[in-house]
Amino acid sequence: ENRDSMLNSKSNRLTEALEEANTIFGGVSRAREAVLDAQFLVVATNIGKEKASELHSEMSAFDSAAFAEDLLTFMGINRTEVEETDDSEDVPGGFLPSDAWQTMGEEATKYFRRAPTFHYMMGSFKSEPPVPKQRIERQKKASRGKAERAMPAQLKKMEESHQEATEKEVERILRILQTHFENDPNTPISFFDFVIDPNSFARTVENMFHVSFLIRDGLAKTKLDEDELPVIEPTKPSGRGEEESKAGARSQVVISLDQKEWK
Repeated sequence: ENRDSMLNSKSNRLTEALEEANTIFGGVSRAREAVLDAQFLVVATNIGKEKASELHSEMSAFDSAAFAEDLLTFMGINRTEVEETDDSEDVPGGFLPSDAWQTMGEEATKYFRRAPTFHYMMGSFKSEPPVPKQRIERQKKASRGKAERAMPAQLKKMEESHQEATEKEVERILRILQTHFENDPNTPISFFDFVIDPNSFARTVENMFHVSFLIRDGLAKTKLDEDELPVIEPTKPSGRGEEESKAGARSQVVISLDQKEWK
């Protein structure tokens, strides 16, 4: 009989009936009374289900005009100012206060506790698998003999050029020595007078180095004069030149010369 009044969302008749039924259930002593309580529970449950479905449908309804009105009120609209400035349509921003949207944003941030979703301004990039790198096979080390033959050509060229320069310098010194003895074949020249450069200690050492090749090859020879000082002279070509050259190769003379002695 009271079904319609109980389904009203503003009525508490259903709650009052449930409380009354709970009070009466305390005095139940017979099976028939318990069955009546169970029947009432079924009826109350059905009415509650219908009332909840109606309440849900009312909550899901959205009134955009009412929401806009509430939102404008929250953002600080003064209706009095609206009426006064109704004919001023050229004002940018209308009748909203300057901080209206900031006020709304500060209130909205309270209900958004998660980080914003990530997005690309120019679209997402195309994810493609990386290009596999080509495997570079290491060359096997060549044998020691091949490694020696594969020496850089530049080093070999430098060695050859240095050797050629040495040979040319040795030949030049030999011609100088031969020229001295052609002019005066009976007077041997002093070894130190021949090799020492009065203006360069380094040049003196180089001269001694080049002269040693002449003596090694048997093109010149050194000996001591009456004052026990070394003299040098070119060798005369003869049939015994090869034997003398071999004999000279087995002799070594070490001369110590520093800058003090050179001066």
